[in-house]
Amino acid sequence: MGQSIAVESKQIDNVCLFTTDRVLTGQDGVAYPSAEDAAAGSGFGAQLAGRLFASDAAIDHVYVAASEVMVRRTEAWDAESIAAAAQTVTDLHRFYE
Repeated sequence: MGQSIAVESKQIDNVCLFTTDRVLTGQDGVAYPSAEDAAAGSGFGAQLAGRLFASDAAIDHVYVAASEVMVRRTEAWDAESIAAAAQTVTDLHRFYE
């Protein structure tokens, strides 16, 4: 149930930018500097940030604005970590398969 989100990624140092095919938040965007901040938030941006924090212990900051998701890690990104984060974004609206 639900549709997968199409995602393109671009890495710049310890930040990876995920561009989606749909709007997840308002234009102003929301920053989540920790899993606790994501848990205290509401809406799709907070849900996504919480899932990203839970999926990778090296993630230390998530910013969601419209159709862009910026994720920072304390460690360098590699192909596996980018793919895992992209899959987390892709599956945001999936309830079951």
